[in-house]
Amino acid sequence: MQYRTLGRSGLQVSVVGLGSWLTFGHRVKGKAVRAIVDRALSSGVVLIDTADVYMEGRAEEELGHALAGVARASYVLASKCFFPVGPGPNDRGLSRKHVFESIEGSLARLRTDYLDLYQCHRYDEHTPLEETARAMDDLCRQGKLLYWGVSDWTAEQIRAVTALCRERGYVAPISNQPPYSMYHRAIEAEVLPACSDCGMSNVVFSPLAQGVLTGKYLPGRTPPEGSRAADSRGGRFVERYRTEAHLAVAQELKGLAEGLGTSLAVLALAWCLRRPEVASVLVGATSVGQLEENLRASEFEIPADAAARIEELLRPLPVTP
Repeated sequence: MQYRTLGRSGLQVSVVGLGSWLTFGHRVKGKAVRAIVDRALSSGVVLIDTADVYMEGRAEEELGHALAGVARASYVLASKCFFPVGPGPNDRGLSRKHVFESIEGSLARLRTDYLDLYQCHRYDEHTPLEETARAMDDLCRQGKLLYWGVSDWTAEQIRAVTALCRERGYVAPISNQPPYSMYHRAIEAEVLPACSDCGMSNVVFSPLAQGVLTGKYLPGRTPPEGSRAADSRGGRFVERYRTEAHLAVAQELKGLAEGLGTSLAVLALAWCLRRPEVASVLVGATSVGQLEENLRASEFEIPADAAARIEELLRPLPVTP
C-alpha cells in the first residue's frame, strides 16, 4: 500500500480508501462488513470513510461494530454532515447547531470519542460561512475531530473558506471529497488547482463511475443481477454513465487494461491517482474479493503510451457536470 499526505498537514492516508456509500448497511451487513474491514486494514488501508446520511445512519453503525476492538490509532476515520437526518428544520445544513448535534450522533454510532476527519458534505447557502468554519474550529479545539474538510465544493467556495480561516486564525480544511473518474472530470479545470493553491488534497468518490468502469455493463444488455445498476436504491446513480457511448468506451478500456496485464478497475483507479492533487480514491467494495482487486491499484503505474491512448478514447465522450 502507498500513502500520501492529506493536504498541508502531517496526516497520512492510504491511496486506496474504504468507502461505505450504497454498500454498508444496505447491500453489505454484519459479518460481511467485518470481513471487508478486516481485509482492508490487514492490507494497509488506513482511510475509512462514511457519513451520517448513508443508509440513515446504518453505515456508521455497521462500521462501529466492525471496528470494535481495533486499535483506534491504527486507522483514519472520516464522516460527514449536511444532508437531512430528520424532519426538523435544524436537522440539516451546516449551522453550528446541526454540526454539533450531528457529530455527537456520528460518534455514538461509530463507537468512538473522536473523528480524524469531519467533512461538510455539501456547501450550505443558508448558513454564514463564518459560522460553519468557527464550529469546525471549535470542534477541533475540543478534540472531537482532528482535521476537517469539505465535499464537492466549488473552487470559489474552497478559496473563500481557506481565506476566511487564515484571516480569523481558525483551523483550515485540509481536504475536499468530490466525484472524479475517467467519466467525470469536471474538477480538473478549477477545483484541483484551487485545492493545490489552498493546501488541500482530494479524496475522490465514484472513481469507477458507479461500477461502469469495471466493464461489467455491456452495450445493449440488461445490468447483471446483483449489480448496482440493478439495485432499486443505487441504480439511479449509475444511469448517467450507462449510455451506449460510455459502455462502448468501457469495453475499449477493458481491452487496453487486459493488454497491460491488469483489470479495468485497477486501471481506472490508477488513472485517478496519476494526479498529485488526489490523495486517495474511495472504493465501495461489496466483497473481500472485489476489495482485493481494487487494492492492486496502489502499486500500478500507467505507461505513457497507454495514458495517451486513454485520452484518445475519452475525448469524444460528453463532459459530465
